[in-house]
Amino acid sequence: MSIHEALSAVMAQVGAVKKTGHNNQSNYNFRGIDAVTSAVYPALVAHKVIVVPKVLDYQYGTVTVGRNRTEMSHVRLTVQFTWYGPDGDQIETVTAGEAFDSGDKATAKAHSVAFRTALLQTLCLPTDEPDPDATTYERSAEPEPMSAEDIERGEAIADLGDACAALSLDERETAGKFFAIHKKPVRQATAEQIRAFINTLHDEAEKAKEGANVG
Repeated sequence: MSIHEALSAVMAQVGAVKKTGHNNQSNYNFRGIDAVTSAVYPALVAHKVIVVPKVLDYQYGTVTVGRNRTEMSHVRLTVQFTWYGPDGDQIETVTAGEAFDSGDKATAKAHSVAFRTALLQTLCLPTDEPDPDATTYERSAEPEPMSAEDIERGEAIADLGDACAALSLDERETAGKFFAIHKKPVRQATAEQIRAFINTLHDEAEKAKEGANVG
């Protein structure tokens, strides 16, 4: 029996693989590697098919995720799987796997993802997944670059925050004071107006300090 005939027999025996896993954190069901291999393994054995993996390419990195900014390993693998039939002939498939892990399991997870994909795609296993054409995406326009005025305003706003911290001023009250003077919020003001206001705050603080020393 050739590898093509053997894989055809495996496909006929396995059928669909249900989603038996559940991600509690994001609340979705998934088709785990154990579910897929458990469904496929008996058929591979019955028809004398073996699968041998070979990593063609790998990329390692680290990312930070979540509110706590947890550092995790990030691994991308490109893996070639060679399928050998009972007559010794073979075919090859190549799939990619990507995974994150906060410990030392990212590589193993990426291998599992690549193998699961190889099994599903090579054997054309029904997955009951929505058709990719059922959802369309429109790419967002590229954000316009910040103007020099916007950059200056942003720097002035940052300086205002620093001034509030240095002078022990409440930022909300200070923003309200700015609005009372200029009749517009800080983010709609010019950098010159904001910096003039900062100078006023420092002058007022200095006068208050001098008055306290005289008293």
